[in-house]
Amino acid sequence: MNATNVKELLLATNGRLVHGSDDTVIDSVSTDTRNIGPACAFFALKGDRFDAHDFLDQAISEGAKVLVINRNGFLEGLNHSGTAVIIVEDTLTALQQFAAWYRRGLDIKVIGITGSNGKTSTKDFTKSVIGEKFKVSATVGNFNNHIGLPLSILATEGEHEVCIWEMGMSNPGEIAPLCSIAHPDIGIITNIGTAHIEFMGSIEAIAEEKGELAKCLHEEGTFIASAACDYVDYFTTRTKAQTLIVGNGRGEVRADNLIMTALGSEFDLIIQDQTPIRVSLPVVGRHMVANALLAGGAGHALGMTAQEIANGLNKTSLTSGRLKAFESNGVTIFDDTYNANPESMAAAIDTLAELSESGVQVGEKYVVLGHMAELGDHAAEAHQNVGKLTARRDIFTISVGEAAAGITEGTIAAGGKAKHFNQREEAAEWLRSTCTSGDVVLFKGSRSAGMEEIMNQAFTKN
Repeated sequence: MNATNVKELLLATNGRLVHGSDDTVIDSVSTDTRNIGPACAFFALKGDRFDAHDFLDQAISEGAKVLVINRNGFLEGLNHSGTAVIIVEDTLTALQQFAAWYRRGLDIKVIGITGSNGKTSTKDFTKSVIGEKFKVSATVGNFNNHIGLPLSILATEGEHEVCIWEMGMSNPGEIAPLCSIAHPDIGIITNIGTAHIEFMGSIEAIAEEKGELAKCLHEEGTFIASAACDYVDYFTTRTKAQTLIVGNGRGEVRADNLIMTALGSEFDLIIQDQTPIRVSLPVVGRHMVANALLAGGAGHALGMTAQEIANGLNKTSLTSGRLKAFESNGVTIFDDTYNANPESMAAAIDTLAELSESGVQVGEKYVVLGHMAELGDHAAEAHQNVGKLTARRDIFTISVGEAAAGITEGTIAAGGKAKHFNQREEAAEWLRSTCTSGDVVLFKGSRSAGMEEIMNQAFTKN
């Protein structure tokens, strides 16, 4: 964060200084007492199960120079003699206001990314691509919500030229406020699926919510989407920006001559009026190629050459749990444990099946699957359908946890091979005793399924 002072913080948040000097300088913000720098403003957020006002003394002891609070009473008994204290109406709103104010003062291009699946992978690809030409700041981890996005914005510094920020949601009305804070110049919608449908009600409502990113873009901006997205035409009618469509075999930025390998994908990157460049992605899956092309579209929108874009794609390192591959005693493991919904499950299963179809020699193919959360009334059918897909793809299926039992039921009903375990330890033991050199195992499930625990119990990296 560029250095600023309390006077500007007060202006941005309409806060009231009750102690200390408005000349106090800050160069970072935090909502966590474990991450307080030497010139930090601590925003005391209050949630359903926590209240950071209970930890103001700890924030002071860790060196916070400024406290942003929403209640006077918490100052009683605190030794805040060296700390400026600001009272605001609501600390979360103040954090967002400060981030919006800070963003307006930055001379940067902003790329906003949303979608039902692939946001973080697309962010990783985009960061690697854009980093070939520009100094980049990007969302760290899953800092993509109403708290994380402001923190990502406030982590931007003067040296940065392009910022890449994810925008996540789980309920109606969440994307538009994020857009108003981030003010993106380029918007990417990865796809539309059934993630969070329990709270959104329908896939149309999900498209409407995600489409707020396309709607917010200015006339000189660029909207980027995949040609395979069912809602691409809907989005393009909602945006004032230029549109850039990408895809496998179609679009202004596209992949031709796609080949899958055991640990990656190769294709010709085609951009209008430029020489095709061969790309070797260090990750498998057609859906990952689609995400890479969205990143390529962002690079193209910023004036990068096909060679620069290809160089960035070739170097991409994906965030942990996003279809990363490793070997364990001859068994190839695909770690796709970060999260899951019906569409991402199907994409991962298809990726595993396509290894054989692409001529890669493998032994038995296994998928180890946990439940998919936040599906509401759609959950039972969705789990059954995943099982039916593994049967059609001739993949041995292991479901783990009571909530995932429908996957195995669907597999067996469709004539496939499957086993179910209620306990993670039992599944790990079965995998250790069953898998042999040449086999391929893919792990996937929602975060609450804890599939990485099974993977780590069953296999170790060579």
